[in-house]
Amino acid sequence: MPAQPIISLQHVYKSFNGKEVLKDMSIGINTGESVVIVGGSGTGKSVTLKHIIGLMQPDRGHVTVASTDLCCLKAVELNEFRRRFGMSFQEGALFDSMSVFENIAFPLRRHTKMKAAEIRNRVEECLAQVHLKDVDTKRPSELSGGMRRRVGFARAISLKPQILLFDEPTTGLDPVISDVIAELIVEMDQTLETTTVTITHDMKVAFKIANRVAMLHEGRIIEDGTPEQFQRSTNPIVQQFIEGRAHGPLTESQ
Repeated sequence: MPAQPIISLQHVYKSFNGKEVLKDMSIGINTGESVVIVGGSGTGKSVTLKHIIGLMQPDRGHVTVASTDLCCLKAVELNEFRRRFGMSFQEGALFDSMSVFENIAFPLRRHTKMKAAEIRNRVEECLAQVHLKDVDTKRPSELSGGMRRRVGFARAISLKPQILLFDEPTTGLDPVISDVIAELIVEMDQTLETTTVTITHDMKVAFKIANRVAMLHEGRIIEDGTPEQFQRSTNPIVQQFIEGRAHGPLTESQ
C-alpha cells in the first residue's frame, strides 16, 4: 500500500460572504516533498495554507495532517499541534519593535522551557542556517527585503518543525534576490528534511524549489505534477499562466 500523505485536503469547500473560494479542493502531500501551489491572485492559495495549519476550518471536507483531522481538535490541542509547523509569512511579518534576536527567540520563549543560553545558541544556529551573521542586534527596518525574508525563515525553523509553509516567499524582491531565496529554500529542504508547502505566483521560483507543482483555479486543483510534467501540460489555462500571457482563458471573462 502507498504511504498515507502527511498532509491531505479532501473535498474542501470554503466560502466568505457567499463567495466560494475553495470548491471541492483536494490535494495530498507526502512526507519530504516540496510542493508548490500556484495560481492567480484571489484563487485561494493563502486560504489553503491557513487550512493546512488550522487557522481556518473548512465549511465542508476534511484537512488531515499526520493522520490527525484538524477539524476534531480543540483549541488547546490545535495550538500544541501547530508546533509541527514553521510558517514564513509574506514580507517576513517580523515584529518591528524587536531586534532580529528577539524575533527569532520569541517562539522559543513562548513554546519551550529553554534557558537563556540555550535560546542564544538556537537563535545562532537558525541564523547560520539562513546564512546571516552579525544581524542579531539589528531591527527589521535596518535590513534589506531579502535579509528580512531570511530572518522570517530563521524564526520559522526555530522550533525544528516537521512541516514548513512559505507564503509568497519572494514577493517584492528583485529577480536576483528571488533566486537567492529560492536556493535557500531548496537547501533548507535538504538539510532539515522537512515537508514543504509553498504558495507563489513566481513560476521561475516554483520550478526551482518544487518536487511537484499544483495549480489552483476556481477553487480546485486543475493540474498537479512534477515541474517537467507541469510545463508540458496541454491545459490552456496552465500554459497561459506559465507564459504570463495577457490573452487566453484566464482573462477572457475579465
